[in-house]
Amino acid sequence: MIPKTILFSIGLMSVLNCNTQKEAHVKNASSLNTPQTGMNSTSAKNDALISLSEGENKFLKEYDMNITFKGVSEDSRCPEGVNCIWAGVAVAQVEVMGTATRPVILNLASTENPGRNYHQSADFNGHTITLKTIAPYPTSAEGTSALKGKYTIGISVQKSAGNATTK
Repeated sequence: MIPKTILFSIGLMSVLNCNTQKEAHVKNASSLNTPQTGMNSTSAKNDALISLSEGENKFLKEYDMNITFKGVSEDSRCPEGVNCIWAGVAVAQVEVMGTATRPVILNLASTENPGRNYHQSADFNGHTITLKTIAPYPTSAEGTSALKGKYTIGISVQKSAGNATTK
């Protein structure tokens, strides 16, 4: 009787954790569609969300950096309408290149989990690049294979607090 209760409790906590992470994702995804204003001030630049569609390339003059969203190498996020033990993760491949550096591919994850080598942020050329949003979210009907080529990410770029090293 006691082992069944413990097993039931663990399962219930896992489902609740998954739902909490999904709710956080919905909040992040909705911010991707919010228009950015106030691009003239320095603090607004640091807080601005840079949106990129899969395959899109942008040159960020204020950072002397070129950014290309190459694609999603992994998307194990729990589909909407499904109860999962783990919420999963999506990994976006972002190629960055400074005006005086070679291109580097950064793997930015939708969640921070150093134990599994998932990181939301990476340093490049004196800046910290952070994955803020990744959309669309997989559904149980379509799965992740139907999303190939349709992904959009939102990233932020901020000046690093540490030394300005080139990666």
